[in-house]
Amino acid sequence: MSREGEFLPPLLLLFLFAFVAHGSVHEYAGETFTSKGNAFVVHGGSEGIYSSASNPDDRSAAPSDREAYIKFEKIVFRRPDGHANFSSGLIQAIVFEVEDRETIGGSAYGGQRAVCCTADLAKLGVCTQGRVIHRPSLTNPEWPQVFGVSFEVDDVVATMPAKMIPITKTGMYNVYFIHCDPNLKHVVVEGKTIWKNPTGYLPGRMAPLMNFYGFVSMAFIILGIFWFSQYARFWREVLPLQNCITLVITLGMFEMAIWYFDYAEFNKTGVRPTGITIWAVTFGIVKRTVARVTILMVSMGYGVVRPTLGGITSKVIILGLTFFVASEVLEVIENVGAVSDLSGKARLFLVLPVALLDAFFIIWIFKSLSATLNKLQARRMLIKLDIYRKFTNALAVTVLVSVGWICYELYFKLKDVYNQHWQNAWIIPAFWQVLSFSLLCIICALWAPSQSSMRYAYSGDAGDELDKEETTLTLIKPSPVPSKDTRGVSEARSTQGSNDAAVEANLEEEKTD
Repeated sequence: MSREGEFLPPLLLLFLFAFVAHGSVHEYAGETFTSKGNAFVVHGGSEGIYSSASNPDDRSAAPSDREAYIKFEKIVFRRPDGHANFSSGLIQAIVFEVEDRETIGGSAYGGQRAVCCTADLAKLGVCTQGRVIHRPSLTNPEWPQVFGVSFEVDDVVATMPAKMIPITKTGMYNVYFIHCDPNLKHVVVEGKTIWKNPTGYLPGRMAPLMNFYGFVSMAFIILGIFWFSQYARFWREVLPLQNCITLVITLGMFEMAIWYFDYAEFNKTGVRPTGITIWAVTFGIVKRTVARVTILMVSMGYGVVRPTLGGITSKVIILGLTFFVASEVLEVIENVGAVSDLSGKARLFLVLPVALLDAFFIIWIFKSLSATLNKLQARRMLIKLDIYRKFTNALAVTVLVSVGWICYELYFKLKDVYNQHWQNAWIIPAFWQVLSFSLLCIICALWAPSQSSMRYAYSGDAGDELDKEETTLTLIKPSPVPSKDTRGVSEARSTQGSNDAAVEANLEEEKTD
């Protein structure tokens, strides 16, 4: 016999660990067994659980509420009447921590690994033929936990006794229902398992996010107080773009608050509240869509060097609506449905459009920023030019950080095949929230309502009106009453360099503004 402790083949492991249930209460409604090697398997769940001793100083709850466990309730196996004329072997439930995965399965004489005990392994006396191969954990001889039930002749239902397994070690735990009898291929599983952490039913990898969303909600409230106080003080000077920023802040406040209540309800009941989750997802997608469209409009110089977007308004609206629909479908499926219901190709079909639309937004934004910066520089609008340069730098840093984090995220997921680093998994979604909030704070600082907000607004000279993205910069003829932003450049072009002193005086006047 060689390495009888070998666990399931890698492809089977990937299949099992990819399964994600709806919540900490895992319900089975007629789940069928899938053939994997010489075993028939139903994946009962996989979650990170903190041990009961993780919070010894927590005195806010009753002792029973601080326990961590996996509980089997009303687990029954059913077979059709036409297949009930024989007694069967055991249908076993096996519970183990991911670090003990090598204690499941084995092989004889260097042959193919098996989950169920074969005749050759039984002859070696290391297991009982027809049952799951397992050996005690090196760190805890009582693990893995294995128990089962069998059908008697004429039985169509086999009921597994209720069982509660205390969790005394923090780790990623897995539950499988396995049998080795090919005659039981029509058997289905019904019932549920309940997984509980010391602080509630929220899965361990998601538990830190509840507090995180609470902190971000407070951060949005602080930002909102600053922004709305400025908005109320200088409401007569408010620009259309500042109204868009106000909408983004409002949506962000609602999104973070709803996410917090979603996780709090999940933690209380063990089942994700579908309605609250859909609202949280929708508010988040609307906020992301409005934010991207607003950044695109700012990059195009809307309200600064052009009064409207002109002929490209419809293109911006279509891009925004397409992004909203694609993102909404993806986020609802990932947060409400079970991801395991999708194959890799099906999920890629949903992720790819969102990624492509994001990339299109980024390309269009930076292309528009380049054109706007050139216009501002050519027209000597130094105050506006300074703000746009800061805005461009902030966007560039955000994009670079995003690309770096995506690379780290891919590395993290490829390295953590068995979810052993589940305690740090919450950082990945939290980072994106922090990054988007940081960019929003920078935008608020640059475009905060103030007494001089109108200096950033579009001036009504006909020479500045550009309705199309392709419009090229033309010489501006001097007007009888030039605006502050264009006075210096108009006089400079009309005199062709003969009146440099006047140009310098006008620029000094703009700076003092």
